[in-house]
Amino acid sequence: MNSIELVESFSEFKDFKNIDRPTMMRVLEDVFKTLLRKKYGSDQNFDIIVNTDKGDLEIWRHRTIVEDGKVEDKLAEVDITLAKTIEPDMEVGEELYEPISIESFGRRAILAARQTLISRVLDLEKDEVYKKYKDRVGDIISAEVYQVWKKEILLLDDEGNELILPKTEQIKTDFYKKGDSIRAVVKNVELRGSNPLVILSRTDASFLAKLLEQEVPEIFDGLIVIKKIVREPGERAKVAVESYDDRIDPVGACVGMKGSRIHGIVRELRNENIDIINYTSNVNLLLQRSLTPAKIEGIALDDVKKRASVYLKPDQVSLAIGKGGFNIKLASKLTGYEIDVFRDTDTVVEDDVDLDEFSDEIDGWIIDQLKAIGCDTAKSVLELDRDELVRRTDLEEETIDDVLKILKSEFE
Repeated sequence: MNSIELVESFSEFKDFKNIDRPTMMRVLEDVFKTLLRKKYGSDQNFDIIVNTDKGDLEIWRHRTIVEDGKVEDKLAEVDITLAKTIEPDMEVGEELYEPISIESFGRRAILAARQTLISRVLDLEKDEVYKKYKDRVGDIISAEVYQVWKKEILLLDDEGNELILPKTEQIKTDFYKKGDSIRAVVKNVELRGSNPLVILSRTDASFLAKLLEQEVPEIFDGLIVIKKIVREPGERAKVAVESYDDRIDPVGACVGMKGSRIHGIVRELRNENIDIINYTSNVNLLLQRSLTPAKIEGIALDDVKKRASVYLKPDQVSLAIGKGGFNIKLASKLTGYEIDVFRDTDTVVEDDVDLDEFSDEIDGWIIDQLKAIGCDTAKSVLELDRDELVRRTDLEEETIDDVLKILKSEFE
């Protein structure tokens, strides 16, 4: 392998891994200085010239010419007789420059140099990937699916770097095959051994935040601030926004005319419902807004236990809780208060039945448990889902199932 082949083999790595020229030259010089030290004991009197454009390399040895028998340092000096065999017109006191061929190092040394080059380039590539993505944590990127596994997806970016999208960071309804393009946020970058591991996410709150920033210029410009985002990926999200400019309606700006700005984000998130609400430091008002679309009749706060008792009309209870309980769960996360929903006892519901009417089928202590959470009629119990009833009462799941069966049969 000659100098041209050696440098070309490195240039292939350089082009593929996008390593800059100064770095490439420094690595080449280091590798050949190591060869020189092994052969000559020092690299002090050698010049290494790398021509990255042509893909070649030159090594020149320079020594001072002295009279015969006057050589004190063989590395730095050469006698006149030997010098004239190389350059016939040289004189004592001049500098002799002698080219060193790559072949003179021997085949083993050249192969070892090539392996060293490959190793150094791979290390540089890992460093570049780590530095690149460490600075991009929180940014949205697009990458192509290379391989789909059970627990994660392997993606490649534009430069061929490997990225990971774990199953836990995918929306439940996400489905991808090889060759698909995925948009996700860079969640974390870490080193496993010496290998950089870039973790992407489509479920993190920062993904929705960046999507909003891309779609809403006022957020990008800092006129609207996202105070908090809570998500149940693929199901529902709540975003509290605030504007420091009284002329700007933060909710309207985020939604856009006829929902033009929010629709694209909803599609990207697999039809995830997104509630945009005005942020306020008033907890009562924030709770009312966070439980949208339900209309609140009254709120009782326990600031010590961080608990809120919310009273609603019967037809609003299911809206407050939401499908699968996501609405009330996200409202709780957004406000920082554990929310208990109660039916407004001042409201009379037509065709409803008082729980005491079921005393022959349901034990009195069970009825008392249900009344303790604000459910004193059959429909008020049925308006809460099974999991909510289990959570808010001390009743066993089997007991709840029996109660629900009895109450449902009343209206069938």
